Amino acid sequence: EVQLVESGGGLVQAGGSLRLSCATSGLTFDDYAIGWFRQAPGKGRVVVSCFSRSDGTPNYADSVKGRFTISSDDMKNTVYLQMKNLEPEYTAVYYCVAHAVFCTTAQRAVDYWGQGTQVTVAS
Repeated sequence: EVQLVESGGGLVQAGGSLRLSCATSGLTFDDYAIGWFRQAPGKGRVVVSCFSRSDGTPNYADSVKGRFTISSDDMKNTVYLQMKNLEPEYTAVYYCVAHAVFCTTAQRAVDYWGQGTQVTVAS
């Protein structure tokens, strides 16, 4: 059974930082692009960042470039999302996702989803 377990969400003041973790199990880590979507209140899910297995490079949505950094610990089968200088508009449920090899921006194309972790940024 494939599991993606997120942790690290919480409440932070504007300008603060959080680091999300996504621990994976049940899949061959090297065969999957692992990334993050988020869903803000009243809105749909949108891609945030992804670590591609096709070329080993990180990808970011324009809205988070310069603020978020995705990294991978292949020994722990875990992907991290370091978020800095957070603003209230980043308040959302953040979902870890897995897709075979390539990153995807289409939520219906995602192979596996985590349960989500809430990030709340207070002004």
